[in-house]
Amino acid sequence: MKTILLGVSLMSALILSGCQTADTAAESSATSSNTSESQSSSTEESSTSEESSEAQSSIESMEEPADTQEAFRYHINPTTSVVEPIDEAVDPKVALLTFDDSPDQHAVEIAEQLKAINAPAIFFVNGMYIESDEGKAKLKQIYDMGFEIGNHTQTHPNLSTISPEKQREEILQTNQLIYEVTGEKPHFFRAPHGVTTETSDAVMAEEGMVSMNWTYGYDWEADYQTSESLSDIMLNTEYLNNGANLLMHDRSWTNEAVVSIAEGLIEKGFTLVDPNLIESPEREE
Repeated sequence: MKTILLGVSLMSALILSGCQTADTAAESSATSSNTSESQSSSTEESSTSEESSEAQSSIESMEEPADTQEAFRYHINPTTSVVEPIDEAVDPKVALLTFDDSPDQHAVEIAEQLKAINAPAIFFVNGMYIESDEGKAKLKQIYDMGFEIGNHTQTHPNLSTISPEKQREEILQTNQLIYEVTGEKPHFFRAPHGVTTETSDAVMAEEGMVSMNWTYGYDWEADYQTSESLSDIMLNTEYLNNGANLLMHDRSWTNEAVVSIAEGLIEKGFTLVDPNLIESPEREE
């Protein structure tokens, strides 16, 4: 009887072992098949990626980097407002497009034209333009298109002519209005007339913002209030150098010239830098 039971046990073990071997072989076959498919897919994706890379224009992506802190490539020189590479491996031949006094009359159309050619920019907002529902809607349109929103104070005063308390109010009120519309605090500040103060510097530190002026701009001068004259000077000025920080405004002639300016910069070999790639204290946090 024991002999019979032993034989049955041995037979069961052999059958079970055979099943496990078959299962293992099937799994191995499936794994090999998946690996082959994965390698084939990887090859196709690599080929597609190379083709896509070759077709790219020299415009930085407007999408938010997955890891913003590690993705920073540039910073704003606090003295010159030049956009500078963080390290030597980063391309220095970039230009930053900025538009002040937004969103008054033409900012949305300017944003739409830039979006159509995937050109990033900062729109520096005056709080007085976003107190109304119409102004809020315009700001939301610009923000939803992926553009950076900066603070240009509430009523555009020369900060050096008003009290420290009023200076704070001018900056913080606009920050709050922008936050209510976009859900995001501004990372960049531009003082009206380029005049900063000890108070504005202190507010920048408290709010984790970067203060910047510009390297050149012309659209408020009488000689450059046509699209042709403005495009020409913006592209051919002696101040167009690596890291140029271009100042423009919410004006009709600027609106008409914006695409030719952006495309002209690209033709000259400049990359239009994405503000998401410019470091700021708040983003680091």
